[in-house]
Amino acid sequence: MRTCRVTAAGKLTVVLATLVLAVAACGGGPTPRAWAASVCEALTPWRAEISKLTSSTDQQMTAQTTPAQAKENLVRLFAGAADASETARRTVADAGVPETEHGEEISKGFQTTLAKVRDAYGRARDTIDGLGTGEASTFYDGVKATVETLTKEYDASALDTSRLNDQELKQAFHEVPECR
Repeated sequence: MRTCRVTAAGKLTVVLATLVLAVAACGGGPTPRAWAASVCEALTPWRAEISKLTSSTDQQMTAQTTPAQAKENLVRLFAGAADASETARRTVADAGVPETEHGEEISKGFQTTLAKVRDAYGRARDTIDGLGTGEASTFYDGVKATVETLTKEYDASALDTSRLNDQELKQAFHEVPECR
């Protein structure tokens, strides 16, 4: 006899999606709509954090702060982005595998992308943390190089959706309130 235990990765804003997810977890994976709702719920705060990071990083690059202050702020910002990316990755993993063609590949693709982004921010944090602050121009050159590398790694981590063209999931991502 198969036992089914449902664990919530986070609360869903739509009660119906929660019920569908709980029922689906016992039989297979969540429906495309329930999975899309979970994924969008995970990605919304992540996108906000990344947007805030981008703005804050730009401000740090032009602010009249000492290199030591800029270093402390940038390390904190990149650590926050890495943590937010891991939280989003974990929430997507907890959402399960959508019951759709290539569902496993789609779920893993999202998780892999978020893991790559997390790792890119982690490397940027570590690189900035390792920069010396004695010479301002050298420090800011290092920051600039680190941000350029981060941008390249971030762009390279984008999810390749060319093989994951599932109409039901596309429709779900377009229709569920969590994705708007």
